[in-house]
Amino acid sequence: MLKVLMTLLLSSVALFASAGASTGEIPDLTMTWVGFACLFIFVVGYYFVAAEEKYEIDKAKPALFIGTFMFILVALYYALNHLDMGLVNTQAQHLILEIAEIFFFLFVAMTYIESLIHMGVFDRLKYNLVSKGYTYRKLYWVTGFIAFFLSPIADNLTTALILSTVLITIEKSRKDFLVPGAINIVVAANAGGAWSPFGDITTLMAWTAGKGVFTDFLFLFPSAVLGYFVTAFLLSRVVPDTVPDFDASKEKKPAMAEGAKVVMGLGVFTIFCAVMSHQVLHLPAMWGMMFGLSLLKVYAYGLKKKYGTEHFNIFHSMAKIENNTLMFFFGILAAVGALYFIGWLALASHVYRPDVLGPTWANIGVGFLSAIVDNVPVMSAVLKANPEMGLDQWMLVTLTAGVGGSLISFGSAAGVGVMGKLHGIYTFSSHMKYAWTILLGYIVSCSVWYFQYHILGISH
Repeated sequence: MLKVLMTLLLSSVALFASAGASTGEIPDLTMTWVGFACLFIFVVGYYFVAAEEKYEIDKAKPALFIGTFMFILVALYYALNHLDMGLVNTQAQHLILEIAEIFFFLFVAMTYIESLIHMGVFDRLKYNLVSKGYTYRKLYWVTGFIAFFLSPIADNLTTALILSTVLITIEKSRKDFLVPGAINIVVAANAGGAWSPFGDITTLMAWTAGKGVFTDFLFLFPSAVLGYFVTAFLLSRVVPDTVPDFDASKEKKPAMAEGAKVVMGLGVFTIFCAVMSHQVLHLPAMWGMMFGLSLLKVYAYGLKKKYGTEHFNIFHSMAKIENNTLMFFFGILAAVGALYFIGWLALASHVYRPDVLGPTWANIGVGFLSAIVDNVPVMSAVLKANPEMGLDQWMLVTLTAGVGGSLISFGSAAGVGVMGKLHGIYTFSSHMKYAWTILLGYIVSCSVWYFQYHILGISH
C-alpha cells in the first residue's frame, strides 16, 4: 500500500507548478525532516479519510487538518533555515487562487440544488418517477441514464448532486437500492462527462489547453457508454426488483413553488455562463457561476416582494449546503499543494518515458491515481508535465482521468458530492464492496479506446 501511495505522490499532481516558475527556483526539501514529516502526515491523513466509517469521523476533518498543518510546517522550515519567505507567500497565494476556483464553483452548484429542493422540484420529480409504478431496478436504470446524458451538459458534479437528491427522496433507508443507485449515478456522471469538452473539469482543462478540438472529444462516446453499461448491468443484479411502497391514488401530487421553473432555467444558464467565461472570456469557470448566483439572488428578491419572505430565502438554501464537502476539497488541495512545494511531485513526467511505463500504460495508470487523489489535480499534473503525445493519447488520458475517478468513492467531485448527500449510506466501504464492477467497466472503456484509435486508426 505504501508503495502505491509513493507512486501516486510522485506521479499525481503539478497543480501548482506554474506558481514556481514566476518566483525563481524552489529548493528541494524532499530529503529533509519536513519532507518526510509531510509525506507521513499525508499518508496517515488519507488513511483516516478512507476509513471515515470505521472511526465515525467526517472525511473533512483529517483532510482539513493535513492540508493546513503541512503548509504551516513548510513555512516553519523556511523560517528556521532563513530561506526566502517570499516563496512561501507566493505559493500560498497561488494555492488559495486554485482552491477558490473549485470552492466557489461547488458553492454555487450546491446553492442551486438546495434552492430546487426548497421549491419542491425534486419532490415532483420523485413523484413523477415513482407514480409510474417502476420497480427499484427500473428507477435505478432511469436515474443512471439521466445522469449519463445530463452530465455532458450540466457537468458531472451538478448532475450527481441532482440525481443523488432524487435518489434519497425516492427511498431513505433501503441500502440495497441506495448504495448501488449512488454508485450507478457517480459512474454515469463521470462517464458522461468524459466525452464532452465541458462535462467534467478535467475534459474542460484538456480542451482549453488545445489537446483536441470540440469534435475530438465526441469520439470518446463509445468508450464511455460501453464502459458505463458494463458496470451498470453488473450492479443492477443486486438491486431489488420490487416496487417501492407508494400508492399514487393516495399520495397528493407535490406542487412546485412559484418561480421553480425560472430557477431551473437560471441553473442551466449559470452552467452556460461558467463554460463561456472559461472558454471565451478566459476567466475562471467560477466567475460565470458567481454571476449565475447573482442572478438567482436578484430573482429571489423579486419573489420576496411578490410572495413574502418565507416563499424563498436564498440564504436558507446557502445554510443547508454540505460544508463538509467544501472543507474536504480545501484540505486535499492544500495538502497536494504542500507536497508540490516540498518537491515530492517533481518526477511526474518521468513515468511517460518509454523506458519507464510509456504513454499508454502511464495514461491508464492516471485513472487509478485519479481515484486516490481526485482527477482534477491528476489531470493538471499531466498537462503541466506536457509529455510528447499524439491526439490518441490525449484522448486516452482525458477518458481515464474522468472514468477512473469512479474507482474510489472520493476519487471525483461527483463521488464526494454524493457522499455528502447520502451521508452514512454511500461511504468508502460500501463503494469498495462493488468496486470490481467499476474496474471491469474501466477495462472495457480502455479496450474500446484501443480498438478505435489503434485498430481502426480514427486519429489519423
